[in-house]
Amino acid sequence: MDSALSDQHNGSAEAGTPANGTTRPPSTPEGIALAYGSLLLMALLPIFFGALRSVRCARGKDSESWEGHGPLWHHQASNRTLQRGKSSSEMPETITSRDAARFPIIASCTLLGLYLFFKIFSQEYINLLLSMYFFVLGILALSHTISPFMNKFFPANFPNRQYQLLFTQGSGENKEGADRLRGGQPLGSGLTWPLCPEIINYEFDTKDLACLGLSSVVGVWYLLRKHWIANNLFGLAFSLNGVELLHLNNVSTGCILLGGLFIYDIFWVFGTNVMVTVAKSFEAPIKLVFPQDLLEKGLEADNFAMLGLGDIVIPGIFIALLLRFDISLKKNTHTYFYTSFAAYIFGLGLTIFIMHIFKHAQPALLYLVPACIGFPVLVALAKGEVAEMFSYEESNPKDTAAATESKEESPEASASKRLEKKEK
Repeated sequence: MDSALSDQHNGSAEAGTPANGTTRPPSTPEGIALAYGSLLLMALLPIFFGALRSVRCARGKDSESWEGHGPLWHHQASNRTLQRGKSSSEMPETITSRDAARFPIIASCTLLGLYLFFKIFSQEYINLLLSMYFFVLGILALSHTISPFMNKFFPANFPNRQYQLLFTQGSGENKEGADRLRGGQPLGSGLTWPLCPEIINYEFDTKDLACLGLSSVVGVWYLLRKHWIANNLFGLAFSLNGVELLHLNNVSTGCILLGGLFIYDIFWVFGTNVMVTVAKSFEAPIKLVFPQDLLEKGLEADNFAMLGLGDIVIPGIFIALLLRFDISLKKNTHTYFYTSFAAYIFGLGLTIFIMHIFKHAQPALLYLVPACIGFPVLVALAKGEVAEMFSYEESNPKDTAAATESKEESPEASASKRLEKKEK
């Protein structure tokens, strides 16, 4: 995960030089201010809107609390799925303390693996494979991002049809029983439970297809030109989706995650040249870029400052958690959200200032982590709400479903077990 803020061509103490050996003209103060101001603004947008969308996503998660797993529930759940559209495919992924503790290790292995790949194999072929991979992911992420905005532009009489992509495991009688349940019919005798586990169940409509088509245009533009605007559109989409769909289960988990990546960032930026090398070699929308020579060269500018998506998503999911904590207090205030949001602005601004002074790539989390954790904790201390903050917990829908399933058996499952005992 790229997590450094740097000048892509002038990130070190000396100015970068083009391949032909000529010295690159220095960026103007206006160009530098425009570049870093734009990076700051682009970083704030997915955090703000992603946090708001994470609240809606969490409410959808809570509404998915299962009361039973019999055929009646299955039929009711199927009807709810048809009414709520794609929400079943937008369930958040909850990060636990164990996940948070392992994440820096996994990220380090991935980063080092990419570094070795770029050293051993041809950079051209690696980037070609990565471009195709992120081409598909970028289209899906951008489509999901723009869908709520695009829906406002469709006329009321737009012929919106529903579609479903369903891929299940099983065949024969079990498949027949599953089809009966989806149609609201009784299960019938001789059929076992569970019926045909669903591997993929994605529901979409005509409006989603239109958004997918529009996103594909951006994808083709990125694939053919690698233009920095297309890169940023995909990067913003990835960031917003990450903040929306990655949920920390509590504040302690957030502190573990940010603390681990705090050390990770410092080591890989200051201790080695691995992160900066990968960031400059990796031609994929895993970073936001903005040209410092935009005023001189326009849209064809090529002297970029860059910000890794990790510096947006990691603090962003913690800020989104604090917004949901604010809402859980039911005080009609968003004190912790605004505090952490202001802390992020302060931390990233300090990162840019230090980098500009020392002319060296900076691990942004070195400044963001203390700010994003410290400011809200100080506010909680002042308000006497530290205990409430660290006791706030969000449930994992998968764990809730598994626990409920183990406690409550459907009539069909009980009948099936009784038949098996009789046969034995």
